[in-house]
Amino acid sequence: MRRSLLLAALICLQTAAAAPATKDLGQGFSDHGVATPSSCHRGAVATADAEGRPLWLAWLMDHRGCYALLVVDVDAGKAEQHPVSFPLGDSPFASILSSRGKFYSHFGSHFVEFDPTKREFTICRKTVPQMAMSMTEDQQGVIWSATYPQSGLASYDPQTGLFNDYGHLYKQNWAQYPRSVAADDAGWVYLGVGSTACQIIAFDPRSRQAVPLVPESDRAHGSASVFAGTDGKVYGQPNTSQSDNWLVLHQGKATAVGKRPKFTPQPLIAGSQGLYHASFPDGRRVQDFDLLEQVLVVEDPKTKSRKTIQFECQSEGAHVMGVAAAPNATVCGGSAFPMRFFSYDPRGDQWVRQTAFGQWNTVGTQGDRFFVGAYSGGHLLEWDPAAPWVDTVEGRQDCNPRVLTRCSPDIIRPARLLMHPDGRTIIMGGTPAYGMTGGGLLFWDRSSGQRVLLTHQQVIPDQATTSLVALEGGKLLGGTTTSPGTGGETKAKQAELYLLDQATKAIQWHAPLIPAAQGYTDLCLGPDGLVWGFADRTVFFVFDPATRKIVHQRSIAADFTATVSHQGPRVFVQGPKGEVYALFVRAICQIEPQDWQFKLLARSPVPLGAGGDICQGRIWFASGSHLCSYRLPRE
Repeated sequence: MRRSLLLAALICLQTAAAAPATKDLGQGFSDHGVATPSSCHRGAVATADAEGRPLWLAWLMDHRGCYALLVVDVDAGKAEQHPVSFPLGDSPFASILSSRGKFYSHFGSHFVEFDPTKREFTICRKTVPQMAMSMTEDQQGVIWSATYPQSGLASYDPQTGLFNDYGHLYKQNWAQYPRSVAADDAGWVYLGVGSTACQIIAFDPRSRQAVPLVPESDRAHGSASVFAGTDGKVYGQPNTSQSDNWLVLHQGKATAVGKRPKFTPQPLIAGSQGLYHASFPDGRRVQDFDLLEQVLVVEDPKTKSRKTIQFECQSEGAHVMGVAAAPNATVCGGSAFPMRFFSYDPRGDQWVRQTAFGQWNTVGTQGDRFFVGAYSGGHLLEWDPAAPWVDTVEGRQDCNPRVLTRCSPDIIRPARLLMHPDGRTIIMGGTPAYGMTGGGLLFWDRSSGQRVLLTHQQVIPDQATTSLVALEGGKLLGGTTTSPGTGGETKAKQAELYLLDQATKAIQWHAPLIPAAQGYTDLCLGPDGLVWGFADRTVFFVFDPATRKIVHQRSIAADFTATVSHQGPRVFVQGPKGEVYALFVRAICQIEPQDWQFKLLARSPVPLGAGGDICQGRIWFASGSHLCSYRLPRE
């Protein structure tokens, strides 16, 4: 804790002293710079080349996705980046360092091999979509890759150079996570799949036959796991939430053995996007790897000596999740990945950056506090800008920001924070845990510190709330999405609007008013007392709560393509005099209350990502990793 505070303070001092970052983009737009000027790693391993020189390999990811592999030569104290050769936009979720010393991953529908001795990518093969969720090496040295979203399988034999893309093995109507893969000594390969309904798939490469081993009647929400044993057999659990369901897998068949049997797992240097193998073959170890400070620290346990290597790492910065004006007249938000907080002061063109707790999906201000809906626990955070920053630890109340509550599994990806005009209530909606369908709705009372968390069954079954607006008489209007939790099954056919009584928390009315709509992007109470909204980012509508009917509707796709989008988009921005602005991917408009026409203020020279708030006479928004703004015209 102390080290992180000192580091954060140093970063703040460095950024405050830096030259002004703002650039004039023309037409009233400004680029204020990269909010989080750092990359994160998506798997890192300590290895060596053929001459025994210790090398540190790390996949680099910024807002574009994984763009390069970082290679640090420990003895030379030098680093180099090796760009990927295929289109950006995806990142590793699994990697493996083989017994022959080659480094493999599979993402962006490309299987890649990096040779540390040659210092280059030596294999790059296009495959069916999309990325590996697990990788393994069989007893013959063949590398296997099991991929999202439909349990794809690929293999590469380094001895023969033979590459096989077996395609998708097991179709479901939801995105599958094969988070483990293993091979037995008979040549069969097994995939452990989740999350909507667990499954173990056995695959025979010779016949290309895929066999699901878990009967449909036994499949439940959760994930299966498989492990290769040194005895040539594979051991698996159909559902990791249980403890007495172990199977022995061999030659494509499963034998139930109850509790976990005794076996020794095959030693592999493999893992998820968090893979971090810190031991070099010569016994030295990585003690610290910091992409923010761009430093690698290696220790020799024999001599207790340490070597610090400063390296340069080119990055376009982390993705900005969303922005809002804070009570201290700054513009604040969070980034991913890495998970960072940022605060920008327009008056001095200065930044403050800190470590963030979770991914700040949606943000907003009520009174003198700043609130955050954070992934992946569905956390609600409260930050006091007037008090010193203290890194967040869940369960501790002396932190700033502090965790107010956690909503997992009913909400893990917050999509909407409503700062109720009563000044005391915060309402949060979003999608549920992995593999689940239907998100909950949180009510937090600031004065009492009490919460009410509704399940999707109490709101709209099999849907999640993504937009909210407060109405007179203690009512709320909510808009839903049919999208499930990540990897879940879509069950509802149309998104709905609903009216909820805030006192009783009961649904009073609901209906799918816009045919075929899958999500209500955002809602806003207009100055005319009607609710303005967007559905599926392209359909603008006006809803009358009194008659519960849509009184105006039209597509804006031809004029403005689509609204901004993110996990908490903030499409509507309300001005100090009641005026309402709408943010589109390439334009900012003002909506006229007389006839709901869109008055174009300006076409943007940069794409608008997440919105959106007003501070110091400007509308603020995110564009990739950059914080940008538009100067409102003076009347």
